[in-house]
Amino acid sequence: MKKISDLFSLTSRKRILSQSFFFGAIATVSVISTAFAWNSKAYAQTPPPIVNNTVNNTEINSYAQAVLAMEPARQNAFEEIKKLIGNGEIPKIVCNDPNSINGLPKKAQDIAVNYCTHAQKIVEDNGLRFEQFNKITIELQNNNILKRQVYNTLLRLQQPSESR
Repeated sequence: MKKISDLFSLTSRKRILSQSFFFGAIATVSVISTAFAWNSKAYAQTPPPIVNNTVNNTEINSYAQAVLAMEPARQNAFEEIKKLIGNGEIPKIVCNDPNSINGLPKKAQDIAVNYCTHAQKIVEDNGLRFEQFNKITIELQNNNILKRQVYNTLLRLQQPSESR
């Protein structure tokens, strides 16, 4: 009987860990609209939405892999900038908006630029153009079907390889 409870406990811990990591990964996505953000174009209004079925499974998988890969670097950059700024609020940093980066102290500018360059490389290494990544990120805010697909993909990617 003890072995069953140990297995249940291990399974529960894995599920909790997996879910908490997922929410951390989603935080990476939402950070695009908070501390670090990217805009591929300056839209006068909201960017055009992604029409249903235009994001295929390969793009969803690439998107999820990119989000997971950039999360540790994002957390590190955010913490480094936070230390430099101190108790002040960290301003919104948009990777392709020099004005948002220029307002930071010089060392924080370097950290932000390095992060943005690294994040763009991660996105491209995972088979997406930066514009695609941004459109998917924006679409996630309003498309529950896409959000569920990305969620499930993030969970699947975080499973140990033998259980996939």
